[in-house]
Amino acid sequence: MPLHPSPLRILGRGARLDVKEAEAALVEHYPRLVRLAYLTLPPSLGRHRRVLSAHAAVQRALYGAVRTELGPGSGTVPAPRTAGPAGDGTYSPAYAGVRLRVVRSALAYEVRPRWWPARLPAPAALRPSVPVVRGLRLFPRAGGMEEFNLDRALSDVTGPARAALGLLLLESLSGDGTRSLLTEAGVADPAEAVRAAGQVAGSDHERVRLLLRSAEFDPCTVQTRPSDLLRRRHRVRAGAAALALLALAGGLAVSAGAGADDARPPVAAPRATLPGGALDPAALARTPSGQWADTSRVDFSAWSPRGSRTEDEALLGRALDSWARPPAGAVVTVTPGTADVPPAEPPRLLFAGRLDGEAVVLFHDSGVRVVRYAEPLSGEGASHLDFARVDDADVTTAAALAVSRSGTAARFLLAPWVAESATRDLLSPDAPAQPLPVDKEGVTAEVPGPPAGGCRSWPVMQLRSSQKIVEKHAFLVTDLGDLAPVHLTHTPKPGSGAPSRQPREATGTDALTGWARTACSLQDLRGSGVRAVNHWQFAEQPLPGTRTRAGWVCTRADTWRGQGRVLVQFVPPAQSPTEPAEVVADRRNTALCSRFGQHVVAGTHWRSPTGAWYVLAAGSRAVRGIEVTGSVLGTAQGQTLALPARRDARFRVNARLRDGGTMPSVR
Repeated sequence: MPLHPSPLRILGRGARLDVKEAEAALVEHYPRLVRLAYLTLPPSLGRHRRVLSAHAAVQRALYGAVRTELGPGSGTVPAPRTAGPAGDGTYSPAYAGVRLRVVRSALAYEVRPRWWPARLPAPAALRPSVPVVRGLRLFPRAGGMEEFNLDRALSDVTGPARAALGLLLLESLSGDGTRSLLTEAGVADPAEAVRAAGQVAGSDHERVRLLLRSAEFDPCTVQTRPSDLLRRRHRVRAGAAALALLALAGGLAVSAGAGADDARPPVAAPRATLPGGALDPAALARTPSGQWADTSRVDFSAWSPRGSRTEDEALLGRALDSWARPPAGAVVTVTPGTADVPPAEPPRLLFAGRLDGEAVVLFHDSGVRVVRYAEPLSGEGASHLDFARVDDADVTTAAALAVSRSGTAARFLLAPWVAESATRDLLSPDAPAQPLPVDKEGVTAEVPGPPAGGCRSWPVMQLRSSQKIVEKHAFLVTDLGDLAPVHLTHTPKPGSGAPSRQPREATGTDALTGWARTACSLQDLRGSGVRAVNHWQFAEQPLPGTRTRAGWVCTRADTWRGQGRVLVQFVPPAQSPTEPAEVVADRRNTALCSRFGQHVVAGTHWRSPTGAWYVLAAGSRAVRGIEVTGSVLGTAQGQTLALPARRDARFRVNARLRDGGTMPSVR
């Protein structure tokens, strides 16, 4: 009898493998399995917990007997006992069984009970446990902007979609093989997961494959940093004080035990607790005053705590407890794409004070989100919790936070680097900006919001950064109902032969004039988690039968979660400089009109002053020809086209690009 099994065996679907064989496959391919688990895990865990959870998911794959799972159509495939995945998608039965368990374990972090609300993340108590590392923070090495954008895109899809992307690009499985494995892992709709993975990968699979194999997604090559040393010191002191108080209370209880009657006083509700002291008011991170002027990271992490109640641990404790366990009746609002789970580590305190009859607290959590807590000073009424995503904020998008709202107005806490503040109306481009008062704590006077009905005005704040940040840097932000106001930018129309231009601040005369015609389109973006909106006039077109010209504008709204929405607007001459432009196309979840989608073409109907109807079309600077098909036929060289047509003519527009490609119009 041989001491070792034969190097080649035929194993049927569902056959059991010895744990030693599974262990050999796991050890040999441990880095790729951990990378697959890291990719599948929800980004809301944070990079530190994802690293630990990925290793735990792989190591748990050995518990119990391992069954092999072969892809559809594989039949009984003889495979090397320890051979790993090959480029053609074949794999050893032992590796297949371990990989299935890894995927199933990683997906368990997003599993919700049927009774759990769909809008809420999976309850932490039902997630698999995470290993504890004390005193250190672990995270993969940061990649470049492409890796960062891919990670943001992955945070917007489900765990099954992330797993499918890893199986398709890292494991080189076919679509059928991926669907089969996801079915075995318990995914309800594997076909949808594969489709979503394909949308993330786009057409350049090889580029995305290389990004997934980079250090950004490698939880086996990590950097370590200490946790907050001062916070740990405070926790040790607080623990020692708690033990002393506990001993004193125990002594008093023993001495009073004999004379105590059976009646017991009511016991206060227990404080919520989380590992690592995340809900300890004494452990809150606090940025030293003035650090914003001496750092290369100018975002919310550079804000020092402000307000009259930053040392009120009772208020801070209630805010943290409400965050972890919202009380009955609390009003909770969550910006799309934002996790409303408790903090994984002590958050950063930004503000604690009294405003408009409320006690207000602002937190910044792990560089990803801001949280606002408000309670009525009278003690009557519900508390409020607002969650908003603010990852990768900068000097403009981290310049202000809504700290108080009343009716249609709001007050903002300005960043410490904001040196001047004013308000202006986008629908009055010629009117000068009006000074905006700010108190000593950095809170503005009330700023009127855009009217809920109609579009008679559109107030914005015009802020200027301190010269310690950048000289003469003024910019516009507007309130769309979220905690962070929206940064407004402008891209000038292309010049003759000029290279493509980048967005710039919308404070110049041309920018204000352009925004006056398109500001009312911002109404549809309220409460949708928008980070910035850019106004790009991509073409100018002479109008047939007149001596006037019309503009074509692409208004792009970028959200904090990475998705974008595009409105293409036709701007004909008008008697009023604030007459709203005509929206001719609306596209969601697109890269159009960004640096990743720099080409655009669109068409519309237009009636001339003489009553004649035309089909007009225009494209951006890379368009060298336009073709119209349907009930109207015609072509034109260059970036614009005008054809006589009926008022109800149905048509399609396609553009030819300078590089030889083609592109359909935005719809």
